[in-house]
Amino acid sequence: MTTFFDSEFDRIFKRMSNSFFDIDDIFEEFKGNGSESGPYYYGYTMTVGPDGKPVVKEYGNVKPGLLPTADTREPLVDTIVDEKEKVVKLIAEMPGVEKTDVKIVVENKIVDLSAERGDKKYHVKVPVQYKVDENSAKASYKNGVLQIIFKLIEEEKQKGKTVEVE
Repeated sequence: MTTFFDSEFDRIFKRMSNSFFDIDDIFEEFKGNGSESGPYYYGYTMTVGPDGKPVVKEYGNVKPGLLPTADTREPLVDTIVDEKEKVVKLIAEMPGVEKTDVKIVVENKIVDLSAERGDKKYHVKVPVQYKVDENSAKASYKNGVLQIIFKLIEEEKQKGKTVEVE
């Protein structure tokens, strides 16, 4: 008996496998063109969300079926929710740049990350899928890892009053 999880996992795995075959063709096409603007990378991360369901995300500077249009890389970004400390952490890997090169703009629950130093160029827009206080954002950068911390907004208690019928 197959469960929903098994069939969902099979569907995701088949999609991922097809993408990797497509990406091999793209890499071979670049080798033939003599292009030296790499590196090119593409992949998936798979984690378990707070609701217990798998969360699969794409990352990389090449997407299946698309040739790269710029030398900008998309950094790997992970989102961690710490219920104990009531914070959401975004962690991005951006080696080769300094903290003065990093630009962060937070607007409408989207974090726009970019950094540039020499031939190292990064850019990604990360949607924040939790209720956070955008004004509470604090960022730190050390050894190629950028960490942005937001305070979670607690669910508001229901306002109003229950009236008893006499």
